[in-house]
Amino acid sequence: MKKNLKFFLLFLTFSLSVFSQNLNEKKVLIMWGGWEGHKPELFVKYVSAWLEKKDIEYVISNDLEDYANFKFLSEFDLIVQSVTMSELSKSQEAGLLKAINSGIGIAGAHGGIADSFRKQTNYQFMIGGQWVEHPGKITKFTVNFLEDELTQGLEDFEIETEQYYMHYDPSIEIIATSKFNGNPFSPNNTDFILDPTWIDDIVMPVAWKKRYGLGRVFNMSIGHDPDEFIKHPDAWILLTRGFIWAMR
Repeated sequence: MKKNLKFFLLFLTFSLSVFSQNLNEKKVLIMWGGWEGHKPELFVKYVSAWLEKKDIEYVISNDLEDYANFKFLSEFDLIVQSVTMSELSKSQEAGLLKAINSGIGIAGAHGGIADSFRKQTNYQFMIGGQWVEHPGKITKFTVNFLEDELTQGLEDFEIETEQYYMHYDPSIEIIATSKFNGNPFSPNNTDFILDPTWIDDIVMPVAWKKRYGLGRVFNMSIGHDPDEFIKHPDAWILLTRGFIWAMR
């Protein structure tokens, strides 16, 4: 009993320390761009409104060349990224990785972070995974929260959106999952029907956190349409808690 109480108190102290930062002393870079189908500008609208409510200073950029400027990136405590299916130059990738390694956090949702730069494997190594398919395209599934300081008080929910199938680093800390079924579907960019019985009951991460050098990374795979965060408040709470957790 004493051991359990001690664990609870330590857990509570850690949780309070995460969420009791002086947020008005933080500065955030919001980077957006890439495929317009993910409505990155709408995502920026929701994120910037939340930052203003928390009295957090922020800068919005649509220029990936800012990633090549380590001095510029060093001004920030967190990068919130919403860039899908784009490409980084060597200097842009190097600058971003150096920034995260130095202690700046990065966080985002869906393709805006986990399908951002398909050719840049060092970026994917830093994030901890990469989207590879969404069987069934738009489908219904349940998001299950695991026990973690970021998921306290949140309830599992059903959502209808793209269910990301990902290749991911086994070192990530998974804090939310979903389960796939083996229903037939047409693979991405093909016209044949596949019967993927091998993924029936496969459990895949929906949200994770990880370290990269001194930096923190938070990824959430839902958010094909940013309005999903309005329809499912617990998803938005987890995402914004991820922002706070990842801040330097």
